Amino acid sequence: MSLETVFGFDFGVKRIGVAMGNTMICQAQPLKVIAAIDNAARFSAIAALIAEWAPARLIVGLPTHPDGAEHEMTARCRRFANQLHGRFNLPVELVDERYSSAVISAKRGEVIDDRAAAIILQQYFDSQG
Repeated sequence: MSLETVFGFDFGVKRIGVAMGNTMICQAQPLKVIAAIDNAARFSAIAALIAEWAPARLIVGLPTHPDGAEHEMTARCRRFANQLHGRFNLPVELVDERYSSAVISAKRGEVIDDRAAAIILQQYFDSQG
């Protein structure tokens, strides 16, 4: 397998967490939290990160209810993944993120979106075996 940079995203209405890792060491690390002011600003910030790091693929966390049933954020995350693919012409994969935020111990009000993105990306790496 060749060395590829991979981005992970934890999509939220207010913020988007971004993590990165590569296919050699398969270790995800938090990269940035993007305040999602509007779609243009959101994708402009993502475009800047993509230009800087040149990831080969993008991983988006897909939230569902604990039983796997979809809800409103599931559809929003699918739409975000489709927009990423359409704008940047990179492969995009969805990863079950049901428990990504639950494993982070955060203080009240602490922004953890980038760490949640790292957990999502790590789940992707771990599933690749």
